[in-house]
Amino acid sequence: MTIDLAEFARARDVKYFMISFTDLFGGQRAKLVPAQAIADMQADGAGFAGFATWLDMTPAHPDMLAVPDPASVTQLPWKPEVAWVAANCVMEGRDVEQAPRNVLRRLIAEAAAEGLHVKTGIEAEFFLLTLEGDRISDPYDTAAKPCYDQQAVMRRYDVVAEICDYMQEMGWNPYQTDHEDANGQFEMNWDFDDVLRTADKHSFFKFMVKSVAEKHGLRATFMPKPVEGLTGNGCHAHVSVWDAPGTAATTNVFAGAGDGPTGEVGLSERGKHFLGGIMKHASALAAITNPTVNSYKRINAPRTLSGATWAPNSVTWTGNNRTHMVRVPGPGRFELRLPDGAANPYLLQAVIIAAGLSGIRSKADPGKRHDIDMYAEGDKVRGAPKLPLNMLDALREYDRDKALKAVMGEAFSASYIKMKMQEWNSFVTHFSHWEREHTLDI
Repeated sequence: MTIDLAEFARARDVKYFMISFTDLFGGQRAKLVPAQAIADMQADGAGFAGFATWLDMTPAHPDMLAVPDPASVTQLPWKPEVAWVAANCVMEGRDVEQAPRNVLRRLIAEAAAEGLHVKTGIEAEFFLLTLEGDRISDPYDTAAKPCYDQQAVMRRYDVVAEICDYMQEMGWNPYQTDHEDANGQFEMNWDFDDVLRTADKHSFFKFMVKSVAEKHGLRATFMPKPVEGLTGNGCHAHVSVWDAPGTAATTNVFAGAGDGPTGEVGLSERGKHFLGGIMKHASALAAITNPTVNSYKRINAPRTLSGATWAPNSVTWTGNNRTHMVRVPGPGRFELRLPDGAANPYLLQAVIIAAGLSGIRSKADPGKRHDIDMYAEGDKVRGAPKLPLNMLDALREYDRDKALKAVMGEAFSASYIKMKMQEWNSFVTHFSHWEREHTLDI
């Protein structure tokens, strides 16, 4: 049954709705709509000029309408008079093909037609910095190995506990919060869910964490590598596939003893081929899961202060071993450790489905399982591709991967590559302090 947003407002004393969509670069765009106007907006959508955001449009394009999905409506726990609602982008009566939430919705429907309902959980890591963003906010958070630091967690208790309380209020079932491997870094976990719900929650989580941090005079960042020499912000995704969506799911399609090394760790044949798709398309996948220039300072980083980057640099998979790109920690699921904090919440889920569907359709084999410590013995692995060294390499890999581009959608792929190449060109044409420092006197 569809939620009536006007009735939602009356029942909960909501004065405003924030109608929100996410652009190609992961930027969250919104209009604040008074509750008395929400009925019309629910029917027709809020108007936006797409060119004014990071979408592949021009000023001559007609209005893009962001039509709210009432199933996603969330009252802001820290400002209950406002409710956030994710929107689907429409132009002249048709879905905007490049809009990230539309890309995901289309792939969910495509997978469902093959009896596959993907569920994921994510591990969103973030740093708490000073409001200026120039240093870690806690001056006492200086340990060489700060992961799980009890005192450091308690010094930021007011921030993380407030966020955790809100997640409990919203029914997300958060189950742990910890200080992560870098100074100033935290991770908060909540229950896995259907991919669209996970993407909406991920989007809202980033908004919530930043808002609560600002309320406490701090700045939260999900930037992949905000502090040189420290572990970066990952966004690991735990993936499983089920026979039905939501609470109707009864059977984990990935669970089972298939053939070969994947069967030994509890993956079925379809789980094996889905993983095979992830491995097959990994280098191209990085253009979506690691979408910024800064991303490649995380996945190709030298040893950090703590002793490990906790990020992959090769296309390998393993059992319960955190030094590889994919870890299978137990039967019926796997953890993709490639994505970082800059990943677009909707495109992250979309590209996982796209690569998995491609793998199942082509019966892709994930290849050899490696159980070594990749950080200490990675040089012993022969034949495993290296992940892209930079954003340009990743975009070129994506552009070459015709199969992945086709499943993601040709219109989306063309727009994404075009916009991201513009971003890369902007980066390489700017003059940096490093250039002046190293070449001024040559």
